[in-house]
Formats: sequence, structure tokens, C-alpha cells
Amino acid sequence: MLNVAPRRYTGFGRYVYANSFFRYEGEWNKGRKHGQGKLFMRDGSYYEGEFRHGEIEGNGYRYWATTGETSYSGQFSEGELHGFGVMHKASGERYEGQFSYGQRDGHGSLVDKDGQTYEGSFYQNKRHGEGQMQYRNGDHYEGGWLLDQKQGHGVMHFGDGSLYEGQWRNSLFNGQGMMIHASGIIYEGLWMNGRPQGDSILFMTHQYYYYKYYCYSVV
Repeated sequence: MLNVAPRRYTGFGRYVYANSFFRYEGEWNKGRKHGQGKLFMRDGSYYEGEFRHGEIEGNGYRYWATTGETSYSGQFSEGELHGFGVMHKASGERYEGQFSYGQRDGHGSLVDKDGQTYEGSFYQNKRHGEGQMQYRNGDHYEGGWLLDQKQGHGVMHFGDGSLYEGQWRNSLFNGQGMMIHASGIIYEGLWMNGRPQGDSILFMTHQYYYYKYYCYSVV
């Protein structure tokens, strides 16, 4: 087994880098890591999987010891998480989906540390595009997102049975929308920053005879 500087070595070997932080065991081709191998780091982190022409490239498994046992299994390009993969964090967060050079980007499914789930589109690690989210309090949202904020058209089913369908901005009711409250009251019209505005239509069940400015806040 090779245990010195590889130079133009081809075959299986082990190499400790001059800074002693990295150690590689695996296949070589003409002095470069190529094929299956494992790259160890002094802090306990490591990568195990495919190498091509000296770079981490293809399918593999990455483990970060210093960030609370974070791990990733999936595709890599030029040493970065790139393509489809699954990431687990010690907090309980789990993401399965597309990555683009280290960031969640494309379609994916995220379970956060509180057990809330999101499935849909991501951009630069943020919910962005169309997606749906299930909150731990029973609320369920499906619609547009912009950089982690509800934006555009969306429908929220609240845990108490109420429902809002309409326009959103910055995760608040903004624009035209309709609220069907669990009590049976229906409010349809213009909303601004989560509150009804101007000329709106109010429908009342036989249980109610007067209702003004019903507002359902959304966090």
C-alpha cells in the first residue's frame, strides 16, 4: 500500500497530506484521486465515495463532526453538494431533494426541527416558488412562496377549521381574498397586511346579525 506522496501512482493507496489535516485512502490514477476512496479530516469529519481526476465527483457520503453530526448522502460536483441528495442534521431536520453547489435549490421535501413539513420548490436554501407546508398546530398552506415568505396566490386551511384563499405578501393576507371562518362567517374583499380593507362583502349565518372587521392573523 502506498504511504508516501503519490506523484504518478496508479492503484490503491494511502496518503497523508503535508498539513496532516487530511488523509486519503482509496484509488489513484496517475497521481490523482480517482475511483472509490475515503477522505478523512482531523476533526472527525470525512467523505466516502467517488473521486474523479482529483476532485470529489459523483455519488458519496459526507459527514461533518463539528456541526452536531450533520450528514449528507447523494450527488457531488467539484466537492460541493450538487444534484439529488438527503441531508440529516442533529436537530432532527431532514431534507431530501435537489441541491445546487451546496444549497437547497429545485424541488425538495423538508422536515424542520419542530416536525413541520414543506414540499415544493427551493431557491438558495429558501422556500421559493410553489409549495405546501404542514404546521405543527394543524394549519396547512398551499401556494406561492418568495424567499421563505408566502407570496402570490395561496390557500391556508387553519387547524380550527377556518380557511383563507386569496393573495398573500410577506406571509400576510394582501390583495383580494376570502376568509371562511369556522363560525360560519364568510368575508370576501380586499386585505392589507392581514386586515380587511375598504368595500368588502360579508356573508353571515343565521347565528349572527352583526360582524365588523374580522381579522385572522398569520405568523
